[in-house]
Amino acid sequence: MIKRTDSNHAEIIKALRNIPNLSVFSTHEVGKGFPDIVIGYKGINYLIEIKDGNKPPSARKLTPDEVKFHQEWSGQISIIKNLDELLQIIL
Repeated sequence: MIKRTDSNHAEIIKALRNIPNLSVFSTHEVGKGFPDIVIGYKGINYLIEIKDGNKPPSARKLTPDEVKFHQEWSGQISIIKNLDELLQIIL
């Protein structure tokens, strides 16, 4: 099964790779609801689910696997629609 990404996925990763001392790894192929990217910055790891802010809210809903993962995960997960939202979380 081919894992799809939202249209802004590559753009966000590209921008993040320009931030000094920040690591980003695309994890969208893990599946089973695991978030799209993992970021390491200033000693903290961030699990990030990317949704396309240009789509209507109904098209940005979490999949059933994502809902389950988010409910069962004991750590931090953030859902973002654009780079600005992500930067507000990590900076």
